[in-house]
Amino acid sequence: MRTLLLWMARSTWLRERIPRLPFARRAVRRFMPGEEPEAALTQAEKFREQHIGSLFTRLGENVVRAEDADATAAHYLDLLEAIAARGIPGELSVKLTQLGFDLDEARTLDHLGRLAGRAAQDGGLVWIDMEGSAYTERTVALYERLKAAHANTGICLQAYLRRTAADIQRLLPLEPAIRLVKGAYDEPAALAYRSRREVDANYAALAMAMLEARAVGRAIRIGIGTHDVALIEQLAVHAAALGLPRTAFEVQMLYGIRLDAQRRLAAEGYVVRDLIAYGTAWYPWYMRRLAERPANVLFALRQIVG
Repeated sequence: MRTLLLWMARSTWLRERIPRLPFARRAVRRFMPGEEPEAALTQAEKFREQHIGSLFTRLGENVVRAEDADATAAHYLDLLEAIAARGIPGELSVKLTQLGFDLDEARTLDHLGRLAGRAAQDGGLVWIDMEGSAYTERTVALYERLKAAHANTGICLQAYLRRTAADIQRLLPLEPAIRLVKGAYDEPAALAYRSRREVDANYAALAMAMLEARAVGRAIRIGIGTHDVALIEQLAVHAAALGLPRTAFEVQMLYGIRLDAQRRLAAEGYVVRDLIAYGTAWYPWYMRRLAERPANVLFALRQIVG
């Protein structure tokens, strides 16, 4: 099922047709409040009242025209202005290919620098999202360049990739911000752990390694991108054993998933952020969300019959 859904995410033919279907548009509402930025901002204001911060991402990837990358950067600059005007504790999470990474790496870096500069005015951070393994090395290398000039930047790393432990050690001297996720692309066994058990075990080991680095004085901001509440609580116990508070890491969950747990964790003193996606280019992102958990597929099926 996971392989099939990831194939569907890559299909251009399906990408052009499925978003037109009413049941698909109903189903995707579970994972995003709306296609327009206003919907995301309004939801973030509600989260603020619940002591939950927000991460904003405009869906879309692999632009083929430089002017589209420029327009995306301009959109995010406007969004940062709106976040500041509304007093929302919000940050950005952006894909490099959305900013023209396939076209002009120097221009992409310039876009990121402008976004980070604007975010810094309000104490915010800009996260680089991670894409498929073909981009991993280039993304890590670009982050190294970006971080040297803009301290308020972070990167997403994927626990299913075998290289990630080495990438964490590589980045530690930069005093990085690292969001750890499991990974949602179809990668070969030579590059990635394939079984859920292996991915879960590596995720826990990597998260604990980052906490241990922080405990010995390394400056690192840790984002725990998982909906596994038992693992989050396990990491809090591990942090306490290291002499760290539960605020030593930040819980980052997707909009529409485990909101009850997000509220409870925030009330218990965890730092919680909800990643709010919006935009019209939601199809491949949505299919990867379905591939992550069987329960998501069942939800989508209920939209078809309902």
